[in-house]
Amino acid sequence: QVQLVESGGGLVQPGGSLTLSCVASGFTFSDYNMRWYRQAPGKEREFVAIIPTPGHSIIYAESVKGRFTISRDNAKNTVYLQMNNLKPEDTAVYYCNAVARYNFWGQGTQVTVSS
Repeated sequence: QVQLVESGGGLVQPGGSLTLSCVASGFTFSDYNMRWYRQAPGKEREFVAIIPTPGHSIIYAESVKGRFTISRDNAKNTVYLQMNNLKPEDTAVYYCNAVARYNFWGQGTQVTVSS
């Protein structure tokens, strides 16, 4: 059974930091490109970052470049999203996505940036 379970969301003040985690199971994690997406209320889901399998480059959306860092630990089947200098416009549900031969999604974790 394939699972992607996100955690680490919450309420944070502008300028604050959060680290999201996504634990994968049920497939060969190291074979998959791992991505984070987000969806704000009333908006379409948008790409945030991708950390591919070895040999390919990490890519960030322009809106988060320099503030967010994606990383992965293949031994723990986990992908992370370190988010610094958070802004109100970062408020969204954040989703973990695994893509290669198949395409898997997590259930999402809410991030709210507000004073």
